[in-house]
Amino acid sequence: MTFTYKKIWQISYPILTGMIIQQLIGLTDTAFLGRLGKIELGASAIAAVFYVMIFMLGQGFSIGAQILIAQHNGEGRFKRIGQIFYQGIFFLLISAVFIIAGIRFFADTVLAFIISSPLVLQAASDYLYPRSFGFVFSFAIVMFRALYIGTTHTKVLSLNAYIMLLVNVVLDYLLIFGHCGCPKLGIAGAAIASVAAEASSAVFFLIYTFSRFDYKKFGLDIPYFRNLKTLKRVLNISVWTILQNVVSLSTWLFFMLAVEHIGENELAISNILRSVSALPFMIVNALLGATNAITGNLYGAGDTAQIKPTTFRIINLGYFGGLIAILLLVISPFWIMRIYTDDINLIDQAISAYYASMTSYFTLVPGFVFMGVISGIGHTKMAMYLELLALVAYTITVWIIVIVFRADIAVCWLTDHSYNLVLWFGNYFYICRKNWFKS
Repeated sequence: MTFTYKKIWQISYPILTGMIIQQLIGLTDTAFLGRLGKIELGASAIAAVFYVMIFMLGQGFSIGAQILIAQHNGEGRFKRIGQIFYQGIFFLLISAVFIIAGIRFFADTVLAFIISSPLVLQAASDYLYPRSFGFVFSFAIVMFRALYIGTTHTKVLSLNAYIMLLVNVVLDYLLIFGHCGCPKLGIAGAAIASVAAEASSAVFFLIYTFSRFDYKKFGLDIPYFRNLKTLKRVLNISVWTILQNVVSLSTWLFFMLAVEHIGENELAISNILRSVSALPFMIVNALLGATNAITGNLYGAGDTAQIKPTTFRIINLGYFGGLIAILLLVISPFWIMRIYTDDINLIDQAISAYYASMTSYFTLVPGFVFMGVISGIGHTKMAMYLELLALVAYTITVWIIVIVFRADIAVCWLTDHSYNLVLWFGNYFYICRKNWFKS
């Protein structure tokens, strides 16, 4: 196997397109809720991070499944892919039922412990309860994504994302503000719109897979819902990616909560910056998914000599695409932030932090790609340990800068570099130690 720049891009761009459109869904929610007020804007930020942190349980499991799917695809053992897919669907849907029940009975207690403002607490609860039903659909979606990314059939991800965006935008408009005779549900309307978008995505994947995809080749014509041996194989790899994702999101939640204790304005600014800065971040995140799949296929095929040149091609693509995205974002920050809020004073306070948030991309790219190499080969436990080291450095930095010194919001957003640099050098040294970059 030889993965040229063109081939890497062909695998990566549908993943990126899907992520951009998913980000546009979040942007739509934020833009609509910003018109309701700062309370709803800040509450949706905390509740959304809380939701995503739980979602990462399923996402982490699917990454482990994706790694095995990619390796079996490289080996040419296609029938085993169906076993992994079905067992993953079965496990995640059962998990979703328990998670929904847990949120129903315990979310209020957890949110009350971490949120100091009563108004923000109530709004976050109003969002999280209906949003929790989306786990049924989002967990199914991540297994379909694992299937298509692992087999490098990624084009379908773009079309699926367009459907999600259309459903979410229309329902946001109708349900948040009560247009066209629909009930005015406010922040709860945004949650319901997101659940409906995920449901449409899951239905699309189901129809596409069994009408357009070569499902018999990959063993999808025979369901495997009680194959404990396959489940154990997936869990041996995915347990570390689950822990990695949950810990990673928990530190991001820690940052948002630390900022919330500085003030509601700073929390609203951080919610806007979280959305805007995620646009270039999606490029490197898409390349991480591609790196996992490509490395898994190369390793499964026994073509390890291609890992090093392919890795550095991916890094080069990351810098090229990220530079273009950041240049577009820094041209007119005022008008970009007007998408999220009409509060001119809030925008003025956010300008310096806006520029600060853009700088972190350039120290993030190598670390994420190197981490994708380690995970793609199957060393997910070590990848988790290395990211945990970076997250410890990040948490300490946030504690000192945000909580102890209560620094300006722009300085707070520079704390990302502590995570990026530790992740970069930690992963690179481990790869060199294992001699994976030697031909």
